[in-house]
Amino acid sequence: MKHFARRLKVKDNINTDYVISGRYKFKIQDPKELAKYIFQDIDPDFAARVTKGDILVAGENFGCGSSREQAPQALKQAGFHAVAAKSFARIFYRNAFNIGLLLVECDTDFIDDGDELELDIEKGKLKDKAKGLVFDTKPVPAVMKTLLGDGGVVGHFKKHGGFSF
Repeated sequence: MKHFARRLKVKDNINTDYVISGRYKFKIQDPKELAKYIFQDIDPDFAARVTKGDILVAGENFGCGSSREQAPQALKQAGFHAVAAKSFARIFYRNAFNIGLLLVECDTDFIDDGDELELDIEKGKLKDKAKGLVFDTKPVPAVMKTLLGDGGVVGHFKKHGGFSF
């Protein structure tokens, strides 16, 4: 499957309030509706450029800030296949896998907005086909892969009636 990069103008320390502003996350409960407003304060047209299967590309400490799950939910509902960043805030990392949003850690400096990307989590590789570059990704733990396959923690519980690890 082809994935296309959607890179933020500001790449490091993107907090969850930039992902989805408080003026939306406290008024809108539907994650599909929230998805229309991702990164509104950084790039008002960002959500309109996202297509299903894109990979969000960011820098260090992505998702710092609040512990609310609206940020990863809005990204997932916007259609992102994954988020690739140099590092993630711990609470965002946990919330994303809880809801079934794939996160990969790798060097993202040379990926530009719109580059065609190919992600192979089994091999731990993110390829920028536009530039012919291949980046090693930090391995995704087996338990996280299982959760992703089941649609997150809730999906896993529904499927297995509890944890099955």
